[in-house]
Amino acid sequence: MNLSQKTILITGATSGIGLALTEQLQANNQVIAIGRSEYKLEQLHKQYPSIKCMVLDLSRHDAIANKQQALKSFGPIDIIINNAAIQNTAHFTEQLSDNSANQTSIKLKKISEEIQTNLTSVCQLTACLLTQLISAASHQQPGAVVNINSGLALAPKKQSAVYCATKAAMNHFTLSLRYQLEHHPVKVMQAYLPLVDTAMTFGRGSNKLTCEQAANAIIKGIEDDVLDNAIGKVKWLKRLLRLTPNFAFNMMKNA
Repeated sequence: MNLSQKTILITGATSGIGLALTEQLQANNQVIAIGRSEYKLEQLHKQYPSIKCMVLDLSRHDAIANKQQALKSFGPIDIIINNAAIQNTAHFTEQLSDNSANQTSIKLKKISEEIQTNLTSVCQLTACLLTQLISAASHQQPGAVVNINSGLALAPKKQSAVYCATKAAMNHFTLSLRYQLEHHPVKVMQAYLPLVDTAMTFGRGSNKLTCEQAANAIIKGIEDDVLDNAIGKVKWLKRLLRLTPNFAFNMMKNA
């Protein structure tokens, strides 16, 4: 796929991997940056005036439904990169002694926001924009849905059970959508990332990829038509899962 003169919509575009993707792709493409911080989007637009921006809080269940017309106003879209993700809930067993109604409500709200951002919004946004995507695509110039996933979709860790579950669900959503679009000129791709140095992973792990390295690998995978792009250490994880699955799951348990 030639990543030039495309209209590319990127969620979570104001920080981390999303920002690195936005900065690298804006030079030769029309980028539509989606984020929840109006201030960050304004700063992004000041730096790159060609970028179109939209404030959209994907953790809200009604956000995409309320912005349908605004999203459709962008016209034909060649590529959607579903990148936005959050990680709220570490341990379900934390603070078991505090079972107050207020504390429980906070936990339930965090779980809902995590699932909404990481999975439901991906399904909703793809459904909302699919007609625009198909209308812009041809067999000579195919479109793409690119879901930014994690190695945790393949083998979960002890912490962040909800996050791991959303990534595993995204894996199946990607595969199923790929089946549904196999007779359309739209590719459905995903990139399985290892630990990347972002605000989400601050203070955890070592030997992380930089956001720029992750973005480079994602872009190269799109250009090379890699449908399931295992990046960095995830390549080794996939091999271990084939050869010694028990060892791989135990290794990832406390990752």
